[in-house]
This record gives sequence, C-alpha cells and structure tokens, in this order.
Amino acid sequence: MSVSPRVLVVDDQPNIVDLLDTVLRFHGFRVDTATTAAQAVAVAAARPPDLVLLDVMLPDGDGLAVCRRLRADGLDAGIIFLTARDARADQLSGLAYGGDDYVTKPFDVEVLLARVRAVLRRVRGPAAPDPVLRYADLELDQETLQVRRAGTEVPLSPTELKLLRYFLTHSGRVLSRAQILAAVWEFDSPAVSNVVDTYVGYLRRKLDRHGPPLIVTHRGFGYALRAAAP
Repeated sequence: MSVSPRVLVVDDQPNIVDLLDTVLRFHGFRVDTATTAAQAVAVAAARPPDLVLLDVMLPDGDGLAVCRRLRADGLDAGIIFLTARDARADQLSGLAYGGDDYVTKPFDVEVLLARVRAVLRRVRGPAAPDPVLRYADLELDQETLQVRRAGTEVPLSPTELKLLRYFLTHSGRVLSRAQILAAVWEFDSPAVSNVVDTYVGYLRRKLDRHGPPLIVTHRGFGYALRAAAP
C-alpha cells in the first residue's frame, strides 16, 4: 500500500494555510505547514515533503531564496510557487530558482489540486498513489469525482461526494454522527446532527439501486461502510 504524499504548505496568510491544510487533508495528503522562511527550512529538514506549496513573499525572506536553500540541501521534492505576482518575468524567475510550477493568487482550488497531482506524478513517478478509492464494488475517482457502483456511474451532489469519501477513507470503522458532522460539514453542534441521517439516507438510496446495502446503521451511535457477510 503506497504512503500518501506529504505536502508542506508555506504561507504567511492564516486563511490560505487553513484552506490548503483542510483541502489537502480531505483529499488524502499528509500536510505540514509553515508561516515563515525559517520554519519552512526547518520543517522540510525534519520531515522531508514530497511537494512544497511555497509563497513567494514571506515575512522573514523571499520564497525564491527558500527554494534555492531547499534545493541546495538536497530536497528533490516538487515545488509550486504561490504568489500574487503574475508578471512573466516573476514566473520565469520562480522556475529558474528550481520551482516546478507557478500558481497566481487568487487560485481555483480544483485547478491547484490538479497541478499538485501533476507535479507529484513527475517527481514520484509510478509510485504516486492511485486516485481511486475503492470498497467492494464501489469506486470514487478523486480526480474526476466520478462514482461507480458495480460499473455503473452514480451521480452524487457535492455534499454526498464528501460524505462518501469520508466513508471510503474509513471503511469498516464505525463512525459517530459527531465525527461525520465535523469532517463533512465542519460543524460540532449536536443540534444539527440530524443532517447526517438525512444525507446518509440520500446516499444509501442512490448506492443501493445498484447492489446490496453497504452503509450499516449502529443505532444510537452512527454508521459504517461495511459489506454484509456472505
């Protein structure tokens, strides 16, 4: 089983760090973060990443200099610069300093994810993880967001997709309503936990049209993605 890629997010804007941390973890990446150039170098040395998302303008230095330092230290990870600078000369400078790609802010998260995966494929080669999550005859392609059950495509809403992905990444485990609520909706109030039951019902109806039930109810606690014993 391949190990999920580790991504180091380096940016001095907390909202961007939080956004990228949440999105990358949701898509199965391991994530470290840094808000300064010094932290970035230290974290990369302690836990070498497979890819770095690196802001060009940092409070204690230049992201280009960080890139040069990481390369000098022998880091062969992919490096994608994140910056508000969109001049062609700036992009060429980033690539000349050892970067693999250059993304301008504000960025589209799905486009950034596609670029992350593309760079990882180049730097990791065939060891890059399979983007398809599977359980029994159920598949979710994390790149195309297509769901198939027994070979038949199953259209899902964005929330149903997030819910299914959480089940697939925790298949076989019993998940409480509170855990599901926090992971999929980012709520922690039990007063709205009925939304979990509602969406599990939606998801069940769509999946069960194409095969035996896969989502098991544990009364008074939550749910599990688990095939029935033969």
